[in-house]
Amino acid sequence: MSTSAPHHRRWAALAALLTAEAMNLLDATIVQVAAPRMHAELGGPVSAVPWLTSAYTLPFAVLLLAGARLGDRAGRRRVFRVGVAGFLLASLACAAAPTLGALIAFRAVQGAAAALIVPQTIGLIKAMFRGEETARALGSIGPVMGLAAVCGPVLGGVLTHADLFGSSWRAVFLVNVPLSLAVLALAPLLAEDRAPLRPGLDPAGTALAALATALLVLPPLRSGGTLTGGPALASLATGCVAAVAFAAHQRRGARRGRGTLVETSLFASARFPAALVCSALFFGAGTGLTLVVVLQLQVGSGADALTAGLTLLPCSAGMAVASWCAGAHLVGRYGSRVRGAGLAVMAAGVLATAGAFGAGGHPALLPCALAVVGVGQGLFTPSFFTAALAPLRPQEIGSAAGLLNAVQQFGTTVGVAVLGRIYLESADTAGAQRACWAGLAALAVVAVAGRALRASGPGRGGGPDAVKDPGPGRAESETAPEPAAEPLEAPHAR
Repeated sequence: MSTSAPHHRRWAALAALLTAEAMNLLDATIVQVAAPRMHAELGGPVSAVPWLTSAYTLPFAVLLLAGARLGDRAGRRRVFRVGVAGFLLASLACAAAPTLGALIAFRAVQGAAAALIVPQTIGLIKAMFRGEETARALGSIGPVMGLAAVCGPVLGGVLTHADLFGSSWRAVFLVNVPLSLAVLALAPLLAEDRAPLRPGLDPAGTALAALATALLVLPPLRSGGTLTGGPALASLATGCVAAVAFAAHQRRGARRGRGTLVETSLFASARFPAALVCSALFFGAGTGLTLVVVLQLQVGSGADALTAGLTLLPCSAGMAVASWCAGAHLVGRYGSRVRGAGLAVMAAGVLATAGAFGAGGHPALLPCALAVVGVGQGLFTPSFFTAALAPLRPQEIGSAAGLLNAVQQFGTTVGVAVLGRIYLESADTAGAQRACWAGLAALAVVAVAGRALRASGPGRGGGPDAVKDPGPGRAESETAPEPAAEPLEAPHAR
């Protein structure tokens, strides 16, 4: 049930939600650019640099589903406000961190707070808006996230390079303070909303999911990207057992009518598991390669943070523009072909990036290659999430979006760990090229897995299957081909 906000206050409340979403993406991209400076000033092994990203994305991935269920049970506005307050305090702690280990620990707290914020956004939007206004509100997520993606690398480089009041890299966390305070000031305008029937929190399922994720992610983080050692293989095997146990626990809970973290009906066909594989590998490859570019520029070539941020700007700009074009015009007309084209364009960009690294030093062609990568990402993402969510029943969409988001963050964590470690084995252009080849291998698997999405999508004339907003008072909605509909945006693309 929900308590509606007055009409004139809805758009101000939406601004709070969009600011919180943008703040989380901004924080991730800012930190990637500033990470080498953090390591230089705080000390510690260079192998700890990928943890500055992974320490955020790992708890974020593990707790996303639990955060969604908590919002269903305790109220989405309440959980959203608690998450923003926690994110504010964790950002202050990051800015004051005295050691690299403390900074990594506070980053983990940030990730846990973000897991409370992000799952509430779509539910709160649907609680405040109806009909065509819902499409307009949801459609605003893509441009805002695109803007955050563009601003993040540049802002990270500018703030770190400017060294405002001697703050150095600490300013990249302090920027969250005014943003968080603005969101908290607007949060009372949000409509409170919760599930009509409060679901269980499933602590056993949450624990199994956390255990499986940690056991599967920690080996590549600790082993330098090589997984042939006995302890690494044992951890991976145990993680697989924990994942199977989690799946069995969810099926058993569903049969007995207990609250579960995921809707088990999502796995009745190969389509949604294929979407999970695509989400993990695609976003893992993209985020991992971004870190490799930053490390090669600052560690391998001696460039400063501002140069690294400006080098990434064409990638972010290309992604933002292509995402808008795909969502507003291309997906409705060409359907799954946009997804295939985006994957091909991104692969071409990664190849060009590897070639640019082969030129050595700070290659002039690198920004152009990264722009191609960004265009490919922007074309792929709206079509992918539309195809992944479109054929689902209304009661499955929330669980599916949360699971896709969680797997996306899991893939991001693994991608940063593996590609970052591949580069750090030599910390030179050869290492950067090897990371590019690994990213291309991941994209090849995405192309294969994506065939399951294309094969099972009914579509009309290649158009996507749009999920219709049921509107007030409707328990069910049809899933039908709707070429002119607004495609769904990524729940939280990084």
